[in-house]
Amino acid sequence: MALGVKAAPFTFVLHALGIALAVLVLIWNIDFRGGIVWESTNKSLIFNLHPVLMLIGLVIIGGEAIVSYKSLPLKKEVKKLIHLVLHAIALVLGIIGIYAAFKFHNESNIANLYSLHSWLGIGIIVLYGIQWIYGFLVFFFPGGTNGLRRESLPWHVVFGLFVYLLVVANAAIGFLEKLTFLENSGLAKYGTEAILVNFTAVGTILFGAFVVLSVLSQGQAEDEYSYSAI
Repeated sequence: MALGVKAAPFTFVLHALGIALAVLVLIWNIDFRGGIVWESTNKSLIFNLHPVLMLIGLVIIGGEAIVSYKSLPLKKEVKKLIHLVLHAIALVLGIIGIYAAFKFHNESNIANLYSLHSWLGIGIIVLYGIQWIYGFLVFFFPGGTNGLRRESLPWHVVFGLFVYLLVVANAAIGFLEKLTFLENSGLAKYGTEAILVNFTAVGTILFGAFVVLSVLSQGQAEDEYSYSAI
């Protein structure tokens, strides 16, 4: 299924939203939360790596990987490589981001995996990894038969989009969870930081929506180099 409109306007908005979201999450964690570090006596600074890496990695770079087939006027094999590499970067950043959350909890004597956000996060990163490995083996190296690739492609696309929507939903849950903790600790509910976090969460959801719209729309050229599995 495809929308009868070109993908270009959607991908343009998506790129702009991605840049804006990266700036917002960095401003939040550097300016309002004090910075992002790997080692510190202030353990909260370690946790700040988590939202930065998860948003820039899984949400933004992961989304760009999905729409690369629609936004880049390149040969199919080149787009396939870009798609694979971007997803690999997103996966690595996601794993580091999750480890940063565990590191913060362990060094702060806080229990791990007690929330819906954390449960979903572990499940999502596992599914993301399985999806990447399957895509690498079947579509890149050593590569499956033509029949296997043809039969797998629609499922690969649908499953990948499903996992990505889980990423976006869990990111929104994460923003809500963190903001609730901060407000319970005295953060002003209508203060600048609270508004910034809510805007970032809304922007994340919009980014995910434009990823879906881009996937369902017509790419640069619907020919042998296009990606029209849906």
